[in-house]
Amino acid sequence: MANSSAWGIDIGQSALKAVKLQYVESTGQVMASAFDYIQYPKILTQPDAVPDEIISDAMKTFLSRNDLQGEQVAMSVPGQTSLTRFIALPPVEAKKVHQIVQYEARQQIPFALEDVVWDYQRLGSGIEEGGFLLDAEVGLFAMKQDALSQAMRPYVQHKVELELVQIAPLALYNVLCYDELGQRPGSSDAESDFVIVLDMGCDNTTLMVSNGKKIWVRNVPIGGNHFTRALTKDMKLSFAKAELLKCNATKSEDPRAVFQALRPVFNDFVSEIQRSIGFFSSVNRQAKIAKVVGLGNGFKLAGLQKFLQQNLQYDVERPDVYKALAGDAVVNSPMFAENVLSFAVPYGLALQLVGQTFIKTSLLPPEITRERVIRRKKPWAVATAATLLMGTALATLGNAFPYLAVHNKPFEEAEKEAKAFGDTVAGLKASYTAEEGRNTAAYAQLDSAIKGRRGVPWLAIYDAVNDSLPREKEVSLVEAKPINLREQMCVEEITAQKVADLDADWFSKIEESYKDYMADDEKEAGPSGEGYVFSIRAVHWHEGTEITDLGQLYIEKTILKNLQELRKNGDPERKTSNLGITHATMVQFEPSVFIDDPNLGKAAARAPRLDVLGGGRPGLPGVGNAGPIGGGRGRSDGDDDEGMGFGRGLGGAPGITPLPGVGGPRPGAQGVSPDAKERPYWRFVIQFAYRPVLEGAEEGATEGTEAAAAASSDSE
Repeated sequence: MANSSAWGIDIGQSALKAVKLQYVESTGQVMASAFDYIQYPKILTQPDAVPDEIISDAMKTFLSRNDLQGEQVAMSVPGQTSLTRFIALPPVEAKKVHQIVQYEARQQIPFALEDVVWDYQRLGSGIEEGGFLLDAEVGLFAMKQDALSQAMRPYVQHKVELELVQIAPLALYNVLCYDELGQRPGSSDAESDFVIVLDMGCDNTTLMVSNGKKIWVRNVPIGGNHFTRALTKDMKLSFAKAELLKCNATKSEDPRAVFQALRPVFNDFVSEIQRSIGFFSSVNRQAKIAKVVGLGNGFKLAGLQKFLQQNLQYDVERPDVYKALAGDAVVNSPMFAENVLSFAVPYGLALQLVGQTFIKTSLLPPEITRERVIRRKKPWAVATAATLLMGTALATLGNAFPYLAVHNKPFEEAEKEAKAFGDTVAGLKASYTAEEGRNTAAYAQLDSAIKGRRGVPWLAIYDAVNDSLPREKEVSLVEAKPINLREQMCVEEITAQKVADLDADWFSKIEESYKDYMADDEKEAGPSGEGYVFSIRAVHWHEGTEITDLGQLYIEKTILKNLQELRKNGDPERKTSNLGITHATMVQFEPSVFIDDPNLGKAAARAPRLDVLGGGRPGLPGVGNAGPIGGGRGRSDGDDDEGMGFGRGLGGAPGITPLPGVGGPRPGAQGVSPDAKERPYWRFVIQFAYRPVLEGAEEGATEGTEAAAAASSDSE
């Protein structure tokens, strides 16, 4: 029998998680052969987020990385949007279970059955004697059709065929049975102690209690965002800063104040869990709870595991790996290890599709299931039609011999020659049409390569950026100093995009806090007319003794200040005003951490602990998709906008390889010296406007800078 494989996909509130499993029958193991983790630029529940666009972009990224053609795919729906009921059946004939469950469904589901998709499954340890079921329990699962259609929309829009739709709590149950309790389909394992699974998401926590035979599920309306909002309220912080502080609570200036602000949410969370456990114990008096298992990236909150353990009086575990999952390429991947707690739901979905779970239910709409059945039977119908056609062909062949007897050979030869000549003419026409298309495409490509680009002094602008970078006064000191003490930055990428109106398309879209970084005479009014928006993406590791030698303050006093001062000072050839560069500002800043190991002579990168912009790298103001590094050329999202990207390492850091988003070793881990230290580094983006200088203009005069120069002289 061939090995079966399947994808499990979970579209969450902060990221899209997916894992592909393959069941190897020869070894009886489930192996992970692929995975993906796509962080959203914003949490879906943030006020300014557009969930449909964010999810659609994430799905496009996922499909561009992974080929789903011919693969089985399962998706999850949140437990809070579905209905779950567990019903103890009276003694009933086994053949009449469906009728009894249908009657119970009409009583338990508060909507007309025609408006919902529902399914059920026998659970528990019921027995069958004499055709009757005794002590049987049934799990009833349902979801409104419109809510289900909304959840399936990203898959339908991107033409992803679904084989299974399952609620998230049952996916967690699959993982608990297979990975934690070691139960396998067809086995008669003895009942285990009950285990509580807590899957903490952004806004909700799924609480599931099970011993592999019985299931009990409840939604707790407290998630990771509640802790962030507590910090924003108590400490008067923005959401991004509160998220940063939450993720680094133990390293903050006053950890006690941070945990004091979080304590009410901790107490509410524990109270909800204790209330749920109390209710479960009241209806299952013989149940013995062994431990609590925490899942979801929200469970990585510092102090949460210890707080639950002290207040619940149960062992609280936070898995580092999945015990029964093989596949070193996936399991040992730093990205998978960093987010292992969030892969439980897609893991459980894929387990069900490869047939390694007790759960068989699905909320896939029945009309889709019927269409799949019909489609799979089509090959047999085609084979039947082919057989009938062959019989007809044989009968026709029998009648062909008399027909051939009355047709002469010269006529047939002339007809063949005419047909061959017609085929030749048609082939030549097709070749000519193809060459015409290639010629048109070549002209269009040539036109797009030179249109609007001849007047841009790329090398002069590149030199202006290079002049603005900080550098050591003596080159010999660069290698002698530690990386964090060097006057040094690394420019990773310089991109440019042409816009029709710099003020409307760029300046007016910049947040007011970013405009504070601009020169005083450029904050109030932006450049007007057509021009380019340049973006410099760079990184620095500098840590000095002064406050201005850290983070964004170091960026302000070096590259940003130099860009602004070069507008008025310096040699005429180096003045940025002579080039047409104005309104330089910083529009993005991301602190990260790397491991500095002096004994190995190199630094090992570790993933940043936070993203102050809410995850990922959002699009910069007024800039579309820029071209690649190294002189490459790209097209922006607009029909008329043009972008040009070029770059080289300036002031590079030998031996340092920061890789944000990729996990790495910690001090004391295998291969890393105990003398290694965690050091911060900062990624940032500088933007400025560029308007080409008029031909024959006087020194310092440009189309886009005349008004700014006049305002500057008035202020002086």
